[in-house]
Amino acid sequence: MTFLPPEDQVVRDILTNSRLWFVVGLGNSPHRAAYRVARFLQSIGKTVVPIHPRAEVVHGAQGYRSIADAVTVHGKPDVVDVFVRSDRAGEFADQAIAAGAPVVWFQLDVIDDAAAERVVDAGHVMVMDRCPAIEYPRLSA
Repeated sequence: MTFLPPEDQVVRDILTNSRLWFVVGLGNSPHRAAYRVARFLQSIGKTVVPIHPRAEVVHGAQGYRSIADAVTVHGKPDVVDVFVRSDRAGEFADQAIAAGAPVVWFQLDVIDDAAAERVVDAGHVMVMDRCPAIEYPRLSA
């Protein structure tokens, strides 16, 4: 099976209706894309939960070392947004599936077709190689 990206309307619905975003790879470095995108997500009303080995507080939100740890406090996320290298993204897609996240989102240049297929095969929505900070204004117009 070949991964087919979701239609724009599906992405628009995700960006409009989701509330709780777990952001994998979000640490306290303002020079990283995850930091800036998380701030954008907060600006459009999303609750952002950092997932990072250091479990730092970022943008006022307590971080967690794993998706599973964050689920114990916040419950199931609406979206797991992945900012890690493509060769590591699959492990977080699998954790997102296990957590019951209805949407797994791989950021720009994060590409893992096998992981995308696992997500879709498990009945979840997969968005890959896209950025919510780009898609939100594009699809809101």
